[in-house]
Amino acid sequence: MNYWWVAVAVVVFSFALTHVLRRYALHKSLIDIPNGRSSHTIPTPRGGGVAIVISYLMVLVWMVSTGLLGRDLFLAMFGAGALIAALGFLDDHGHIAARWRLLGHFFAAAWALFWLGGLPAISVFGMTLAPGLIVNVLAAFYLVWLLNLYNFMDGIDGIASVEAICVCVGAAIIYALSGFASLVWLPVLLGCAVTGFLLWNFPPAKIFMGDAGSGFLGIMLGCLSLQGTWISSQFLWVWLILLGVFIVDATVTLIRRLVRGDKVYEAHRSHAYQFASRRFGKHLPVTSAVGVINLCWLLPVAVCVTRFNLDGALGVIIAYAPLLALAVLFKAGALEKS
Repeated sequence: MNYWWVAVAVVVFSFALTHVLRRYALHKSLIDIPNGRSSHTIPTPRGGGVAIVISYLMVLVWMVSTGLLGRDLFLAMFGAGALIAALGFLDDHGHIAARWRLLGHFFAAAWALFWLGGLPAISVFGMTLAPGLIVNVLAAFYLVWLLNLYNFMDGIDGIASVEAICVCVGAAIIYALSGFASLVWLPVLLGCAVTGFLLWNFPPAKIFMGDAGSGFLGIMLGCLSLQGTWISSQFLWVWLILLGVFIVDATVTLIRRLVRGDKVYEAHRSHAYQFASRRFGKHLPVTSAVGVINLCWLLPVAVCVTRFNLDGALGVIIAYAPLLALAVLFKAGALEKS
């Protein structure tokens, strides 16, 4: 059945709700003031990502009520997403200690894994990694890292939104090409919820996403990747490839800061994309480059995994190699010169 009218409605609703949230943020003085660790120079209202959260949670309710979404997947995504968004919303409006945020993140990951049934068997270079406690613990860390890296990478105008839309569109295309049309709507409608917000967040941004929106996107993309894995282990590699820009930049940056002994929970602006935005003097070229890399490099590699029998783990290595070179080129994790 054709549900494209729902997609249009989600974009419009998200756009309108972002406008309302922007007015609310201005009225309540929820403004992101530039400082020495910021990548922007103009005070800008924050918290617009709540529009993504509300729009997509409503989509999940509609899908489960119409039979398009199973109960267990609904509980996994709605419960984990609502918890992460609530933690982010509270942190946007005040401050929650890092240890309590992290505890909440692991609880949300455990909740999602419980209802998803954990992580199924995965094929790695032709060998099968059997499911079990160790694999599920790794899956929990994967979800927690994904939602946190999404927060870390939401540092310049439009980048987190463009990444989410490209990843969702890429996954939907691959699902359709692979004969799983029923899987298309979850990523498509998430992309639609982000699109409505992006119309306000595109450089120069009129409102920022905030922790509620970025963390929510991270956990939703993680849940969708695990859902796909239950259909075929190839789809886990597909999602890892499509998320490559954020995974590589955030991971390289974290490793270099850990090695240097930095307090990794403190705000900084040493990601490759942040160095790149300062080099080019604006956000638009970097945000646009993320979209181009996703659609012109990562998506074709992911298609090779599902359509031309490229080993998934090898596909990740091939996809990440130039991204790693870019991360090194733009000094991901390096100390910023005064």
